[in-house]
Amino acid sequence: MLTSVETDLLRVLADPLRLRIVTLLARETLCTTHLVEETGAKQTNLSNHLRVLREAGVVETEPCGRFTYYRLRPEVIETLAGQFTDLAATARATVENDRKRACP
Repeated sequence: MLTSVETDLLRVLADPLRLRIVTLLARETLCTTHLVEETGAKQTNLSNHLRVLREAGVVETEPCGRFTYYRLRPEVIETLAGQFTDLAATARATVENDRKRACP
């Protein structure tokens, strides 16, 4: 069963722009300027979404001169993926048990 932490994380990742940001950051560490170019989002909008992702623990920052670079925290995604893997395994076992008990 998903905890409130995972439920909150799902809400964070459910936004299309935030999911796009996460997808881009899975490939490479990027600064805000590059994320604006890649997503087409306005700077202020993108910054708000990055703040939400940072507060949720999905991304971390690394200052470099006048730029801030964002990096995905893969362990957060892995934990969530593990929860879904467990959920799928439970569902698979339930389906198998139901088939054994089903009427012929």
